[in-house]
Amino acid sequence: MKGGLLMWPILACSVAALAIIVERLWMLRMHRVLPPHLVARIWQWARNGELDAARLQQIRSGSPLGRVLVAGLVNRHHDREIMKEAIEDAGRQVVLELERYLNTLGTIASIAPLLGLLGTVIGMIKVFTAITTHGVGDPGVLAGGISEALLTTAAGLTVAIPSLMFHRYFRGKVEMLVVRMEEEAMKLVEVMHGERERDPDTETLAS
Repeated sequence: MKGGLLMWPILACSVAALAIIVERLWMLRMHRVLPPHLVARIWQWARNGELDAARLQQIRSGSPLGRVLVAGLVNRHHDREIMKEAIEDAGRQVVLELERYLNTLGTIASIAPLLGLLGTVIGMIKVFTAITTHGVGDPGVLAGGISEALLTTAAGLTVAIPSLMFHRYFRGKVEMLVVRMEEEAMKLVEVMHGERERDPDTETLAS
């Protein structure tokens, strides 16, 4: 309350940032996005003739990587390029999902310190108004404006700093996940078109 009205939008930004951070930490877990040995299991199912519609739906709903791989699997009887194009189309949609809310988090990291700066300016205006009206003889008259200026600045930076840190962290993690998905998708294309021998993971599962 001592920070003035601008503390409320800063508080709203903090709540939104915290919700996004928790949600992205949960959704961008490695095992959720990139289930281990998925390509190896798909190769085994394909070799055993078990890639029916139900199995494909199971793979698609299991993970973002599964969605990308199934886009290629439904076109596995076509040319390599058609299979790759289908994977790339699905990959673009998955990347958008992985980046969900990150622009919002980046916006919060940008506007929170600006809100704090605006609160500082308003607080200083109050200080100079008090000086004009009452002079500088009573420090208590000036304390409210100075306090508001400092509190809003501190609050804005407190929200902005972790928001920026997590925004950069999530951006880097999404890029890493996308690279890993591309590697797995290309591995699947090569295996399905006979241009790659069994993956060592496949050998392990088979044994």
